[in-house]
Amino acid sequence: MQIKKELIQQIHSIIATAKDRAIRSVDTERVLMYWHIGKVILEEEQQGKERAGYGEFLIKSLAQTLEPQYGTGFSVRQLELCRQFYRTFPITNALRSQFSWTHYRSLIRIDNQDKREFYIAETEKNNWTARQLERQVNSQLFERLLISNDVQSVLAVAREEKLPTDAKEIIKDPMVLEFLGLKRESTYYEKDLESAIITHLQDFILELGNGFAFVARQKRIHIEGDEFFIDLVFFNRLLQCFVLIEIKTTKLSHQDIGQLQMYVNYYDRYEKQTFENQTIGIILCTDKNDAVVKITLPENNNNLIASKYQLYLPTEQQLIDEVKKEIEKLDNNSEI
Repeated sequence: MQIKKELIQQIHSIIATAKDRAIRSVDTERVLMYWHIGKVILEEEQQGKERAGYGEFLIKSLAQTLEPQYGTGFSVRQLELCRQFYRTFPITNALRSQFSWTHYRSLIRIDNQDKREFYIAETEKNNWTARQLERQVNSQLFERLLISNDVQSVLAVAREEKLPTDAKEIIKDPMVLEFLGLKRESTYYEKDLESAIITHLQDFILELGNGFAFVARQKRIHIEGDEFFIDLVFFNRLLQCFVLIEIKTTKLSHQDIGQLQMYVNYYDRYEKQTFENQTIGIILCTDKNDAVVKITLPENNNNLIASKYQLYLPTEQQLIDEVKKEIEKLDNNSEI
């Protein structure tokens, strides 16, 4: 007699589900344990706050007692994190059951409350893993969205208090593509970058933002006997429209913008359904002249975006410089 494959698969599924629940349960208990430890440490520290250096003494003394017995999970650094954890999340009801301790380690290192709330909302909404959250914090997603938006708008979209009505509310400039593993010093053809994006499609969609679904690569279109190929086609369910992406490994030119405009027009006239919104076009380029982009596009343009990409994580100073540039542009425009 042979055991049915379906029966074995069913038991495998039960075991896998049980293991997954057990892991989540253990991590939930670990989060609560660190929260309670942080609470006890902070309350004791506050009682002895009159004594100089009592907080530092308390942490070191606890680590010397606990670490030999329980391991590195109770080192000085870890106990400091516990204290900061409770200080940042003083109400247990604010803790999310789907967040692991690794999630919280990334969150408690964020000093700015608006920034932290943004990452909490995005993690909860998109079910980010701890690794994905860490990557988004390190790539400074919040700051990049702020370059073309205000804080309240960014938070409202993250909390789903409003749906994005403008592509700029979810499209970043610059985009960070460090996950492609390409060396920034090397020269690449557009097809090389496109192939790398397809290989790392899940990471690329994460970088694109909320609501993106992949549709096609090198989409062929025919116009009066001429043949053209669109690099990448996506659909965004939040914006309810097609999103066309063209990749340029050189500085953006007005001819590139005209080419993408033609593709967008084609999709609006022949592919878009009546209930869908106008197609959005994105050019990923290594560099751009914002003045050329502004002059080439119509004044009321809402559906063509030029976004620089970089193959490495930006530094905080780079993002500060970008924000300053955007503020200067706004000031200059208001003077005109």
